[in-house]
Amino acid sequence: MKEPVIVDIPIKMEKFFGCSGKMLKPSTDFVKAIVKKIRKGKLITLEQLRERLASDFCVQTACPSSTTKALQLLSKEEEPVCYWRVIKKKGELITKFPNGVEGHASLLQKEGFEIDYSKKNPVVVDYESKLVKFA
Repeated sequence: MKEPVIVDIPIKMEKFFGCSGKMLKPSTDFVKAIVKKIRKGKLITLEQLRERLASDFCVQTACPSSTTKALQLLSKEEEPVCYWRVIKKKGELITKFPNGVEGHASLLQKEGFEIDYSKKNPVVVDYESKLVKFA
């Protein structure tokens, strides 16, 4: 199991993150542990996932690219966890998943989610009501 890494937020990235302090570069296993908890019919945004990871490790933020890379690795596992239940913050689908937004949409539609293709980037209809709430 690859261990997560905690690093200082680079000074040049403090404005982007809106803070200074520590940043988690999560391992695939820790991302997987959270994603596995997302029940059918529920969704989580990348931002929620990163916030949960940061909270679990008592750091200010989790690295967006490391988190996305972990999700991509999960999507390629022989028996992938429900990575497709992760969406962008405005309900948008993720292009970096297998078969792009079409593949992401297909997996979500199999679970009963409706996709709005009228926008530049397809979005899950009424995604806000389907977001997971962590205790």
